[in-house]
Amino acid sequence: MTPYDGSLSLVRRGVVSSGGTLPDSVAVSGNLVYVANSGADDANYTGFRLGFDGRLTAAPGSPFKAEGLGPFGSEFRPTDPDQLFVSNAHNTGADSGTISAFTDSRNGTLTSVAGSPFADDQMAPCWVEISHDGQFLFTVNTASGTISRFQIDGGGALTLLGSTPVSQTGGVGAVDARLSPDGRYLFVDESRIGKVGAFAVNGGNLTELASSPTSLAAGATPAGIVAS
Repeated sequence: MTPYDGSLSLVRRGVVSSGGTLPDSVAVSGNLVYVANSGADDANYTGFRLGFDGRLTAAPGSPFKAEGLGPFGSEFRPTDPDQLFVSNAHNTGADSGTISAFTDSRNGTLTSVAGSPFADDQMAPCWVEISHDGQFLFTVNTASGTISRFQIDGGGALTLLGSTPVSQTGGVGAVDARLSPDGRYLFVDESRIGKVGAFAVNGGNLTELASSPTSLAAGATPAGIVAS
């Protein structure tokens, strides 16, 4: 085995607690790592510092209490790694989904952005994706079958621009979403029907392509998506 053959090996004492239950996503920026734990009794965001030897050390004050039920997707702003955005997927009631926005510090402490969490007027926002220029945030609302579109201001506050429907079977069951490397297209994992939706991106606007969605192999129930 060569050192660079792609093999993985667990570092010593490499398994650490996520700080809660049902960890759903991990966001990494430099040596900062955050885990969204969606467990009903201890929903939180747990922060860590990543050491040179691959070990994680809990951030001061961590875990941080969630601003909504079921924190799920999480992502740093590409143009400002001091800003972290997390979807809250399990809020109950019609159109009760929210997105939380935080600023982080060098030691991993999180501070809520003024006005956070921000309502998306839909149900079950799951994964989030931020445009490469850091200006817009998209979140897939699994229970509503829509994609909410937000503008991000300099301080990390969100303004809801609207929601775009996912056409196939009402879009219910759509989950993960990723932008193409050039940022011109957003691809959506429509797990419930085993297809991938495709949307043209124009700033904060989305238009589903006429050829969308594309079927995957028979019986496929994909849980995530990557664009490269």
